[in-house]
Amino acid sequence: MKPAASLQKRLGLGLTLGISVLWLIATAIAGVVVQHELNEAFDSALEETAQRILPLAVLEIVNREEPRALQHIASLQAHNEYLTYLVRDNHGNTLLQSHDADPAIFNAQPLEGFTTSATHRLYAASALRETVFIEVAEPLAHRREAAWETSLALLLPLLLLIPLSLLGTWLWVRLSLRTVLAYRRAIETRGAGDLSPIKAAQLPAEINPLADAVNHLMERLRRALDAERSFTANSAHELRTPLASTLAQVQRLRREAPDGPLQERAAQIETSLRELARLSEKLMQLAKAEGGGLLSETPQDLLPLLVHVVDDLRRTADVPLHLQLPRMEAVLVTIDPDAFAILLRNLIENAMKHGASSQAIEVSLSSTALLRVVNAGPVVPPALLAQLSGRFVRGNSQAEGSGLGLAIAKTIAQGVGASLLFASPAPGKPDGFAVSVQFLPA
Repeated sequence: MKPAASLQKRLGLGLTLGISVLWLIATAIAGVVVQHELNEAFDSALEETAQRILPLAVLEIVNREEPRALQHIASLQAHNEYLTYLVRDNHGNTLLQSHDADPAIFNAQPLEGFTTSATHRLYAASALRETVFIEVAEPLAHRREAAWETSLALLLPLLLLIPLSLLGTWLWVRLSLRTVLAYRRAIETRGAGDLSPIKAAQLPAEINPLADAVNHLMERLRRALDAERSFTANSAHELRTPLASTLAQVQRLRREAPDGPLQERAAQIETSLRELARLSEKLMQLAKAEGGGLLSETPQDLLPLLVHVVDDLRRTADVPLHLQLPRMEAVLVTIDPDAFAILLRNLIENAMKHGASSQAIEVSLSSTALLRVVNAGPVVPPALLAQLSGRFVRGNSQAEGSGLGLAIAKTIAQGVGASLLFASPAPGKPDGFAVSVQFLPA
């Protein structure tokens, strides 16, 4: 599944791209306007130059000894001459020209006013009753160069504007979304069992209704879960006393009943009552696992808790329990001691019920707070292995059980932020079943 795009990234890139596009459009429009204004200015310069030079050229032609002779105006110093001119009579004879003028770029016959050739823009004016004409030429390349340099001056700031706009937009968007980011962090950091309202201050108007709806939904979910847990816990608790009383009466009946069908029936009833009592106990454990209070306010040392639970189970276990502890003084984890005892007891009882009765169960705790329970037995198929943590799901063995032990262990592990993994065959062995619980060290 494609990951969701960041709103901050989308806004930053979108706004920066929008600013850049608008700047390019504005530069293009400005370039057209500048080109028009430059043409007007250059045309005015051509006209002004022709009208200033023509009287001087006429005076020079009239006062010299041979008016019809061609005269070149010498250059005072070397320079780039953008404007060149040519003075001719009405028959097209050249009378005067600038030092760098090329007659080939001018019109064959003088034409008053503005004209444009393939390479030059020209302006012509006349004097002495249209007997003397002057034409001033300017290269079109000069105009294009001026227009390009002007447009480039408008485009160059864009190279600096794009990163500055991206940085400024990113900072502004991040500043504007700081309350949304704080709201996201508040959701991410809370545990799976925390359904209390999320406090969010000064959220944007578009997000605030969503936050209210989330809080209302969480409140409804919390009430529904509380009702379910309360019903489960109360039902299991209320069943314990009548179950114990009934079981005692059935046991007394077995002792008093003669051998025969009544004795067998009483034994079956006793077995059913014991299963019902175990189911009641598991339901109470499940209610605690799904409720709050799985985390302790202070870190707890798992070593004495582990030793106590294993020693307690050894008294009634038919299978040897091998305990392996790390070489350190304490393994600290922020978990409620009762919750850890419930988790450990369910894992070991599951191994005792479904493992091989002739081989020991290995219980170990590492210095990194990794708890492992390994038992021998047939390999669990991968399809069934993935479903074992579900409620009322049992393996292929014929052992008695409610199918809640691993579900309770998984619920507690999730509640304290630990990871629970199943493996079959057990690591390093040809068969068996292994459960690993990696706690978060305090």
